[in-house]
Amino acid sequence: MSRIRSENTSPERLVRSLLHGMGYRFRLHRKDLPGKPDIVLPKYKTVIEVRGCFWHRHQGCKQASTPKSNEAFWQEKFSRNVARDRRNTRLLKKLGWRVIIIWECETKAENRLMKKLAKLENRSQESGVRSQESGVRSQESGVRINPENRE
Repeated sequence: MSRIRSENTSPERLVRSLLHGMGYRFRLHRKDLPGKPDIVLPKYKTVIEVRGCFWHRHQGCKQASTPKSNEAFWQEKFSRNVARDRRNTRLLKKLGWRVIIIWECETKAENRLMKKLAKLENRSQESGVRSQESGVRSQESGVRINPENRE
């Protein structure tokens, strides 16, 4: 298990690439927040957790299977992971952060992923960023962000 990456996984890099292309700027793995969230958008007080379906037990996902050998060990391991995820999410919300969870399987279907990331656009419009026909212009900086540019 020492070879399992906890940071900079392929799904996480994909989400970061899409966010950057949408014009969002973020911080990675902030150590001062509970659980060192994968992506932190301080401007929107939002964190994004990109979770692996197997390790974090995505309900109803076929990737969340349990190995047949040493089942007691795996059940214990998975229950600790899920409990830690719940605790960190609860602490982040208590600190006033909005938590968006993106599952590994959602990164394989771009339409599902874009639907989740669209929640950020709704949030940005609530916090003083106004929408225009040709894109989004921040009232503070005047920088134009084009939400249609999602390649």
